[in-house]
Amino acid sequence: MSDLDALFEAARTVRKRAYAPYSNFLVGAALRAPDGTVFTGCNVENASYPVSVCAEGGAVSAMIAAGYREIAEAVVVGDAALCTPCGVCRQRLKEFGTDDLIVHVADLNGIKRSFSMDELLPAAFELEHKKD
Repeated sequence: MSDLDALFEAARTVRKRAYAPYSNFLVGAALRAPDGTVFTGCNVENASYPVSVCAEGGAVSAMIAAGYREIAEAVVVGDAALCTPCGVCRQRLKEFGTDDLIVHVADLNGIKRSFSMDELLPAAFELEHKKD
């Protein structure tokens, strides 16, 4: 099994654990650090809908909690063919992505499209944009 296949399977597996009683839209994400370590997350909804957690956000939090700071590759598996990360998650991925981070978007059957971070978030907010 290739590294990408393993990343897809990790995202597809964690998707089953999502808590989405309001939207019934399950999402799983798997991130691979440069050393090959994989971190996963799933969406967790809340009755106060805006405070829900996206799958990518959960995976990034798990990565940070483990002491890692870089994402080399990501897979997002959702119930739609093109379940791309939301704007907030695109910024999260950019914050910790390597320069060549590729985000693969998949449904339950496999990867449907792969995006560079520049394609997903062409004008990302960068720390140097922040005014002192």
